[in-house]
Amino acid sequence: MELLIARNPDPDSRLPYLLRLPLAGGLVFRTAGTWPRTTALYCYPLSSVDWPEAAEIVERVPLRSCVRRGAAIDLVADRARENRSQLVFTTARGRDAVFWQSPRTRKQARPNVRTPTARAGGVTELEIVVDSHEKYPYRFATQQVRTVRRALPAGDYGLLIDGRLAAAVERKSLPDLVTSLTTGKLRYALADLAALPRAAVVVEDRYSQLFALDKVRPALVADGLAELQIRWPGVPIVFCETRPLAEEWTYRYLAAAHIWAAAEQAALTRIGPLGGDLDHAPAAPEPTTAEVRTWARAHGITVPDRGRLRPDVWDAWRAAH
Repeated sequence: MELLIARNPDPDSRLPYLLRLPLAGGLVFRTAGTWPRTTALYCYPLSSVDWPEAAEIVERVPLRSCVRRGAAIDLVADRARENRSQLVFTTARGRDAVFWQSPRTRKQARPNVRTPTARAGGVTELEIVVDSHEKYPYRFATQQVRTVRRALPAGDYGLLIDGRLAAAVERKSLPDLVTSLTTGKLRYALADLAALPRAAVVVEDRYSQLFALDKVRPALVADGLAELQIRWPGVPIVFCETRPLAEEWTYRYLAAAHIWAAAEQAALTRIGPLGGDLDHAPAAPEPTTAEVRTWARAHGITVPDRGRLRPDVWDAWRAAH
């Protein structure tokens, strides 16, 4: 038995290699690399007849084992190093997908860590404002957090102190980070964040993945991020490896900002007229109509099930807050 890797003869394909497994008459996939050394490789399944007759073989890997186990195919190569890998049949964003991974890349994708359950900084309950434009927001299910949805002027997750936006965190996946950097949108986003007393950008991936990019020069992205950090040193860009770790970091950051804001207010009370960072915090964004409607009903104010709210309802909400 052997695993065959050939060059993809289709010049328009984004996956430059063909992979053939000695299973079920020959399983054929398009794939992005010759072995999952640094990251899991996406594989696109093909029919066995799509394997070219005069295939340009790049690598032949003798196999000791090629066995299907449930939704995965386990491969054991007949060599001392890089000898184990696995093809996993799964779903990604609602579509069927196949990923070729090794023990190293699997550990990187799911690091063997547990996030702590202790309250950040001893804060009993933290209220985090989630930007209403965030499609798949963090739920903070394992943290002591209460979330509200509003349109934030900057960032995706914010902290309100006395009706002012004191801190915010902008969330980025790696593709979103690269796109916003190359199009120039990230520059404007950091400028908005820098106007807040405290702000940061959290990336749901590892910094090393910048140098595995294939559609843009890695050095261009690395230089761009370095330039942004020099221009706006008060807005750190933090790489947190996975989405759950990025969520945990966001919670801890905003909790620390909450504690800092309390100390800032205490200092302002003692010092007197001297200004502090909180003086530059913008006013809190207006609540959503649904939020005001829920508040009004809880306080015995009659409101319609849908549509606009009367001006006196909004005035009552502002007076109460």
